[in-house]
Amino acid sequence: MPTSLADLPVRRLTLGDLTACADLSEDRGWPREEHKWGLLLASGAGYGIDAPEGKGLVAASVLTSYGPGLAAIGMVLVAERHSRQGVGRRVMRHLVAEAGDTPLTLHATPNGRPLYEELGFTVTGRAEMVCGHFRPSGSPAGVPTRPATADDLPAILRLDTEVFGLDRTPVLTRLPAFADQIRVAEDKNGIIGYAAAWPNMHTHVVGPLIARDTQTAKALVTSLAAGTDRPLRTDIDVRHEELLAWVKACGLEPVAFNDVMTCKIPALPGDWTRRFAPLTVAAG
Repeated sequence: MPTSLADLPVRRLTLGDLTACADLSEDRGWPREEHKWGLLLASGAGYGIDAPEGKGLVAASVLTSYGPGLAAIGMVLVAERHSRQGVGRRVMRHLVAEAGDTPLTLHATPNGRPLYEELGFTVTGRAEMVCGHFRPSGSPAGVPTRPATADDLPAILRLDTEVFGLDRTPVLTRLPAFADQIRVAEDKNGIIGYAAAWPNMHTHVVGPLIARDTQTAKALVTSLAAGTDRPLRTDIDVRHEELLAWVKACGLEPVAFNDVMTCKIPALPGDWTRRFAPLTVAAG
């Protein structure tokens, strides 16, 4: 039997590992986020290392593929008792090898960034996490929104592929079961934006947030906030300065910054001007 961390194999995780992944999150002081882990393990490929003592995980991570054009790395976690022993580096090397020639992206905390740079990732963007109880401020955005229906899915997928730059159908078709709300904005020509709010611990996370312009994004956020009593949380591309200033004026407080990093590609594909927030930073 393996006796050192270096000998322990990296294996594929399944939905049966969901509780162990949530336990690992809690071990590192993160929220358990079982709902999010469920989506990631179902729509992506989880990888982990079993604890040598026979219970739980030493490490966990998820690789979400969007075909040959891009894969997102997320939830790279190492148990506190096994930290600073090269486990995170080993897991990351495994993920990079699994991806092969596929370009990669991830959202990096300040602590993780040096390792990712060592492995060939470069900073190509930044996102700011904000959270709080939303209080409408100023005049209404004036863009009509409504709840999404099953009939809207083809149009949502077409818009998302155009804006994201790649087909996210395998992930987004899980959104109706994952999110508590999905809303669309439209004009006379059809859907011009959509957004979801999904439950995460005591908050509702707004994401994805895809919109024709800032006014449309404001209308979608306002309509989602009207449907929940929970605090809203979201991660907004810092280039969307007007939206960030507006959500802060509406009661959301700054929490943290993450660097958007890429490997084997100079920048993310798609149209950033219409991509305001990701589904989750763990999946791009």
